[in-house]
Amino acid sequence: MARILVTEKIADNGLDRLRAAGHEVDLQLDFTADSLPDLVRGAHALIIRSATQVTAEVLAAGTDLVVVGRAGIGLDNVDVAAATAQGVMVVNAPQSNILSAAEHTMALLMAQARNVPQAHAALKDGRWERSKWEGVELSDKTLGIIGLGRIGKLVAQRALAFGMKLVGYDPFVSPERARQISVELMGLDELLAVADFVTIHVAKTPETVDLLNAERLARAKAGIRIVNVARGGIVNEADLAAAIRSGHVAGAALDVFDKEPTTESPLFELDEVVVTPHLGASTVEAQDKAGLTIAEMVELALAGEFVPFAVNVSAAEASETVRPYLPLAERLGAFYASLAAGSAGPIEVTYEGQIGGYDTRILTLSMLKGYFGRITDEPVSFVNAPKLAEGHGTEVRETSTTTSHDYVNVITVRGAGHAVAATLAGVNNEMRVVMVDDHKVDVPPAAHMLVVRNDDTPGVIGTVGSILGAAGVNIADLHVGRSADGSAAMMVLSTGDVVSGEVRDALVADPSIHSVHVIELG
Repeated sequence: MARILVTEKIADNGLDRLRAAGHEVDLQLDFTADSLPDLVRGAHALIIRSATQVTAEVLAAGTDLVVVGRAGIGLDNVDVAAATAQGVMVVNAPQSNILSAAEHTMALLMAQARNVPQAHAALKDGRWERSKWEGVELSDKTLGIIGLGRIGKLVAQRALAFGMKLVGYDPFVSPERARQISVELMGLDELLAVADFVTIHVAKTPETVDLLNAERLARAKAGIRIVNVARGGIVNEADLAAAIRSGHVAGAALDVFDKEPTTESPLFELDEVVVTPHLGASTVEAQDKAGLTIAEMVELALAGEFVPFAVNVSAAEASETVRPYLPLAERLGAFYASLAAGSAGPIEVTYEGQIGGYDTRILTLSMLKGYFGRITDEPVSFVNAPKLAEGHGTEVRETSTTTSHDYVNVITVRGAGHAVAATLAGVNNEMRVVMVDDHKVDVPPAAHMLVVRNDDTPGVIGTVGSILGAAGVNIADLHVGRSADGSAAMMVLSTGDVVSGEVRDALVADPSIHSVHVIELG
């Protein structure tokens, strides 16, 4: 059972899922910045939204942390670099609120065009101001979309239904892909020069802070209207207010601000501005999806499985073909570490068969988890395995081929004069070690194993059995393999107990036995 610290309100369905999985959910909604380091001590997972600042200090206090989960998209309140260095996975729920954010963008777009909030407030205040709040139509206007990711594409689809002409800026999208969603791709300054309305859908990064500032707004089309439901700070609020006062910008609608929560901004004084308090994801459906998604991601992380929405794991996916091989790759890494016995040098990982046609980076990370789990006392995860490899000077070389001679799929780990290969066999996907040091074998990996090189002469198997039997070590499984040229023999055994150093020495002392490797897979 893991302790999961939750510092902000998330949907009950997510919390219920974690409790049903047997975890302790510790709700601490009244925390302070000073109390958070104490609260996080002993927690295995931390679930937050946007208000909790997960600093390097907080992470350092969370020595048992496996994962930080953000129930939403943005991660500017999490020190991802510090989490990565500590081996803590950072996950979010990037698809939970995309529909809500797109719909809120359209709501603000229409509210800005038709002055809905201003007219509403005036009428409720007893003023019938029909002529004052005259608006503009969306039809036949040009909408500039900055960022054509998931939300930007949804906004494009909806704006088309209003009869708008679409132009877009996104350096990571090809013109062909933009045309598929009826968007004409162009540079940012060119977009601002032709757009009647602009919506923003990019992440807040050093490159996008103050993306729309005084200089850029001055070059924009006169009468342009700005809508931001992305992140505060992408639009410079003071510069935007000045451009609206001058009449060059006709108006704006913002859901996000540079500092949140806030009740002060130069924009709040302007009648031409519509504002909402970061409501982009504030729908029942989005909160339900975010809560359930982040609970699922945290649950996977705590179980040591692949997490699709981990932002600091250097692997993008684990397809249904690749996913069953994750435990096998980890076992192979541990097997190789015991076999190579601390030898330095590069590690070569080869994927043969169907899996060779897929993204196998997550399998290599899983192999490194198993490898470093045997040779270091540090906690090892998908997150910090590459850093550990770098720190140990271990170069990892990965090759793939869709051709496999003997099995549908085979993973081979090779280096330092040793090699081990394994596959999944049968309808139940049973793990099988099929090669050790270029000797063909066929044995399931077990918690305790021996690899014995010996003379290919009668009686050696009996000798090994006698020595182990005298030490009270039961043989659970045994396979004899020969090298490709038949010049040497090898035994791979599974044992019921750990083979001690004394028993290993007794085996090596026999003149018919050349070497013994004790393999511990846990």
